[in-house]
Amino acid sequence: MFYKDNKDNESNFWISYADLMAGLLFVFILLIGAIVIKSIVLKSNLHSKEDSLNSSINTILLRDKEVQKLKQLLSRRNTEIEGMQEELLITKNALELKTDEILNLNNILLSQNTKVDDFNNKIIILQNLLDETNESLSGSNTKLHDYENKVLILSNQLTNKDDLLQLKEKKLLTLLQSLEQKETDHDRLIAKLQEQKAKIKSLTGIKIKVISELKSSLGKNVFIDPKSGSLRLSSNILFDKDSAQLKESSKQELKKVFINYIGSLISKPSIKENIDKIVIEGHTDSDGAYLYNLNLSQQRAYAVMNYLLTLDFTKQNNIKPLLVASGRSDLDTIIRNGKEDKYGSRRIEIKFTLKNDDAMNEIERILDNEEL
Repeated sequence: MFYKDNKDNESNFWISYADLMAGLLFVFILLIGAIVIKSIVLKSNLHSKEDSLNSSINTILLRDKEVQKLKQLLSRRNTEIEGMQEELLITKNALELKTDEILNLNNILLSQNTKVDDFNNKIIILQNLLDETNESLSGSNTKLHDYENKVLILSNQLTNKDDLLQLKEKKLLTLLQSLEQKETDHDRLIAKLQEQKAKIKSLTGIKIKVISELKSSLGKNVFIDPKSGSLRLSSNILFDKDSAQLKESSKQELKKVFINYIGSLISKPSIKENIDKIVIEGHTDSDGAYLYNLNLSQQRAYAVMNYLLTLDFTKQNNIKPLLVASGRSDLDTIIRNGKEDKYGSRRIEIKFTLKNDDAMNEIERILDNEEL
């Protein structure tokens, strides 16, 4: 009976032990399941975090190194979790075979829980870093938006400036075309002026031609002024001192010289048609009063003109309308070597003027200045 009791007690012990083991195994299986589920959830969260971090990495280049570190950390954590899963599977298989290793598995589970807690803490840290990254990204986006607005404003300003520049370019093109037209008109005007200048030079050359004809006709015995073409006759030969009475002895010589001089002027139609006046001027030296000399020079000029009007040559060639007499007193004395030539200053000059002579002289002077 005692043996039977022992046997029953032993049987109850093993039953209790079996129930205990079964309970422990169930609890262990529940723990394994919880760990697996938590691992799956953590892995899913990690994948979500990884996707979020990858998205952040793609948009924030400045945090690239930090994100790379996070990815490496997450990769290591995934590797650890996978290792944990492998260990759990091995542990499960071992539990099914060896119940006596449950305590060791519990210790391993505690260790893994510690690691998971550490991992959760690190996840929190990563979440904080991610929040900071998001805040930085938000600030960067705000700055980027402000920059885009500034770029848009500058683009609008640049567009306005481009429009203004195109308008100015059109105006400049118009001005250039106008300038080219003006240059063309200017060239035409210059060509016309050159042509007119040549004509004017041709006209002003008439006087030079007349002087040349006079020198050729009268020879070297009669002095012709090379600039004015005037014929100079000494008053000492024509008049006595302080007298305006023409000497009889000088009349024939005066007649001869006058006929030769005027004849040379009117012999060619091209010269005659340009003769305006034949001027007889009386000149004195600077001795005596101006008015006395003026009166004397005028009377002598009138005396010469009166004589010339009596000549048949004057009447036949209708010289009378051309003759003009005037006195110059001592206004045009002749200076030689810085001193007055009194003998040369006392003279009668017979000169000619061409039509528009004053205008021609002025034009010639202007043209000469332009050439300089």
